[in-house]
Amino acid sequence: MTSQNIVILCTIGVYLLGMILIGVAFTKKNKNSDDFYLGGRKLGPLVTAMSAEASDMSGWLLMGLPAVALMTGIPEAFWTALGLAIGTYINWLIVAKRLRVYSHKINAVTLPDFFSKRFGDNKHIITAISAVFIVLFFIPYTASGFAACGKLFSSLFGMDYLTAMIISAAVIVLYCTLGGFLAASTTDFIQSIVMTIALFVVLGFSEAVMHGFDNIFANVSQLDGYMDLFKGFDVASGTTSSYGALSVASTLAWGLGYFGMPHILLRFMAIEDENKLKTSRRVASVWVVISMGVAVVIGITGYSLMKSGILPTYADASAAETIIVDIARVISEYGYIPAVVAGIILAGILASTMSTADSQLLAAASSISQNLIEETFRIKLSQKASLWIARISVIVISIIAVFMARDPNSSVFQIVSFAWAGFGAVFGPVMLFALFWKRTTKWGALAGMLAGGITVLVWKLVIRNIFVGTILDFYELLPAFILACVAIVVVSLLTKAPEKEITKTFDAVNKKIKA
Repeated sequence: MTSQNIVILCTIGVYLLGMILIGVAFTKKNKNSDDFYLGGRKLGPLVTAMSAEASDMSGWLLMGLPAVALMTGIPEAFWTALGLAIGTYINWLIVAKRLRVYSHKINAVTLPDFFSKRFGDNKHIITAISAVFIVLFFIPYTASGFAACGKLFSSLFGMDYLTAMIISAAVIVLYCTLGGFLAASTTDFIQSIVMTIALFVVLGFSEAVMHGFDNIFANVSQLDGYMDLFKGFDVASGTTSSYGALSVASTLAWGLGYFGMPHILLRFMAIEDENKLKTSRRVASVWVVISMGVAVVIGITGYSLMKSGILPTYADASAAETIIVDIARVISEYGYIPAVVAGIILAGILASTMSTADSQLLAAASSISQNLIEETFRIKLSQKASLWIARISVIVISIIAVFMARDPNSSVFQIVSFAWAGFGAVFGPVMLFALFWKRTTKWGALAGMLAGGITVLVWKLVIRNIFVGTILDFYELLPAFILACVAIVVVSLLTKAPEKEITKTFDAVNKKIKA
């Protein structure tokens, strides 16, 4: 191992140690499972905003998105980023405050708990179905984060991929099981700062090496379709393809996913004062636009760096997900101080991955320990036992995720895409109807969840494989979201209207929101 690599490793080590110490610091603040999962609703506006967006972006921001922009040009990366930016803003604008008020009113601390109490589901059928879907989609989502960590260390230090992934997973599990939601949110806030620094350092270095953005864009402008919003260019094969209205709608549909992301919605529920959410919305929206914009430009600069021989030639988007790792390696070759900078960049990739994985682990663990064991199966647990079950759940889920991510050739972008569609279709429509349509029934909500989840699975695993390259080969979130909405409306109108107590609570929440 070179001296520069040792410096990088030490820098990353300091960062990881800091995350663990935060977990230790928050251990004593977890008196019960409610504190462990929602932090006692004590988050400030800045931590709420940045922890929500850091947990949202994951390794996808620093690995998946630049790789897509590098290998296919502007279209898919731009329209996906635009859809996410719009979805972020609307989610904060119409969902955040209403969910905070509603969840506090009915004393709900998890997403399945909110749905169950909102619809008066005393038998906890919705709770059980919600928990199963959360575990189903969060495990591969968490696996994508572990895979990103494994790729990072394997590519940089020549470590065995599986060993690198397990070490990274162990650190995430350690501070999650110690500090719970408050530790995850605080580390997410810090990680969002590290991610931002990493993005701008990489962009600045790339611009300097290529002697200005004029040279960078001159190189890619020669590729037919690379910079065209309605065309696509495959760098690996050198072919151009059309990017029509259906493709645009398909990628913009990523924005629909925000309405159903448990790890983001929990931040809305946890803020200490709903009146401060306006500040959170502004901070979150600005950060998302800037960070994704920089990530896309890094991908575009990557083509010039690749053609100039500074970066290796990537075979496909999965291989190109190490672009920022490779840039960091080049920076480290300039001396010890640049090696520290490279370490910070790589810590940024770890931050983007860890900030999502920790939140996902907590949400999945709460579904098992609280929503399934305590509420669905009605097993009485003491506060101490409940807290330990939560921590054991985090460990078990992590082990399964590590097993799923054992393949070093897995694509972070593709795994995140599938899990994002799952959450968006299962919970997004139900959340919107729960907050804005009083007539929604528990059977309508259940029908919507099942319709959304089943459609995502069938569309992804069956329809897109059978009809690849046809009009039906588009992102599964869009048809699943639409069908889930239809199912909610139809079934709600066909079943008995909600009880008076439920509609009374709905009206009380509306009144407070408008006050």
